[in-house]
Amino acid sequence: MKSKRLHQIVKTFMQYGLDELVPKHLLPWYVKLAKGSLFWLRNKHQDKPKAARFRLAIESLGPVFIKFGQMLSTRRDLLPDDFANELALLQDQVSPFDGEQAKQIVIQAIGETVFEQQITNFDTTPLASASIAQVHAATLLHDGEEKEVVIKVLRPDIADIIHADLEVMEFFAGFVAKWLSDGKRLRPKEVVNEYRKTILDELDLLREAANGIQLKRNFSQGRQYDDILYVPEVYSEYSHKNVLVMERIYGIGVGEIEQLKANNVNMKLLAERGVQVFFTQVFRDSFFHADMHPGNVFVNATNPQDPTWIAIDCGIVGTLNKEDKRYLAENFVAFFNRDYHKVAQLHVDSGWVPRNTSVDEFEFAIRTVCEPIFNKPLAEISFGQVLVSLFNTARRFNMEVQPQLVLLQKTLLYIEGLGRQLFPELDLWDTAKPFLEDWVKEQMGVKAVYKKVKDNLPFWNEKLPEIPDLVYDYLQAGKENHQAQQRLMLELNQQQQRSQKRVIFSVIGGSFLISSGVMFSANTVISGILFISAVIFLRQSLKK
Repeated sequence: MKSKRLHQIVKTFMQYGLDELVPKHLLPWYVKLAKGSLFWLRNKHQDKPKAARFRLAIESLGPVFIKFGQMLSTRRDLLPDDFANELALLQDQVSPFDGEQAKQIVIQAIGETVFEQQITNFDTTPLASASIAQVHAATLLHDGEEKEVVIKVLRPDIADIIHADLEVMEFFAGFVAKWLSDGKRLRPKEVVNEYRKTILDELDLLREAANGIQLKRNFSQGRQYDDILYVPEVYSEYSHKNVLVMERIYGIGVGEIEQLKANNVNMKLLAERGVQVFFTQVFRDSFFHADMHPGNVFVNATNPQDPTWIAIDCGIVGTLNKEDKRYLAENFVAFFNRDYHKVAQLHVDSGWVPRNTSVDEFEFAIRTVCEPIFNKPLAEISFGQVLVSLFNTARRFNMEVQPQLVLLQKTLLYIEGLGRQLFPELDLWDTAKPFLEDWVKEQMGVKAVYKKVKDNLPFWNEKLPEIPDLVYDYLQAGKENHQAQQRLMLELNQQQQRSQKRVIFSVIGGSFLISSGVMFSANTVISGILFISAVIFLRQSLKK
């Protein structure tokens, strides 16, 4: 299947003239010959720019390549702007598979008895169809109540198709890395590996169910900003690896601008709330929906002057640890204040760039990239593009971008794009800066200390009864250690004294020996007595 698929891809690339992206001297002779002699391999789209041809070729290769193109569109640190812009136009408009087949997949997953007793009105005509799965409406009898639900069903045999296409992608990634002049900078193997993990995760709908449950819990605790995002309820007891059952929601697609305007939706407030939703997920919860493209975001316009967001499809999420959050927030605030030295220092302190990086050189590089951006009015500055520029600059200083930061960058670009589509005058900087400044204060001020003490109180309360015993054990161990040290010191002193005596006695004994030798010629008897005494004295001294 790999060789057949490889032939199809090469043929498609040739027909769209994408061989022009490869330096001519790297093309094998048989490719050049085929291109010149076989009319069905000639470029049939010469009137279109290369970037547009690349997008059209991706579309023609099917759902797996479409999703790959969508992912590439967010990697503006790797692609030229024209290619990234074209790939952003890719849509998951995939023909649905047979609805009766989908119904049988659901029955097989949840059991025929459960299906017959608890699921009714299963609509075999899908509500939506995407590259990995499609969605059907149904009614679920749950806790004695009828619930409107949607049932997401994985495409049959999609796993085999994905694995075959991934093999081909890895082949091309190796070619690009080895032969193209820009291959190392593009890091094609790493990009394909990143995509492999993402798309294989999407094949497990139980993972998506768990993500949806967590995201809903995060926005259901009555805290600030909780009421501006709604996440549908997931019925996990009916969900399986290839089937997901969740609450059906009604809303207006966030990309349906004309319909939103016709409903007199407060577009400015809606756009600002999108920014708040993003930063709340990232900095408050450390758990964010990382696939917020227009197909996954809806608007609840029941009250047009108080619109809220609805998020579905939680297959891809990102997380940040405490250190990443703190450094990222401080970086944003430093950018707002144009404090490039602090940005550079934070990158070194966080370990995002090597410790031996020159902070002054790094600061100069960041200033060179960012100062021209800040010469524009704030409302015209792309927050996402600033982040991309920062990552690009840092990479020149051997920064290894972590996967969670790539997801963050991608999500920020989505949110900013949606926000400015809704309200072109959106000043994302003005909306985000107070949020981030407050967050940094909460993490580093008196509130942070109070929160840490409060969070640790249950642990301390549990350990409190043990403290007297722990103190006694510590003191007893200290006393025993002190006594042991005293005994050791006494023994060392005694050994030192014995060594000194040996030296003194050895010297005296040696002197007797020498004296006896000198006197030997004068008086044999006396010298013999001295010699024997010296030997006995020396022997006794060495025993001590």
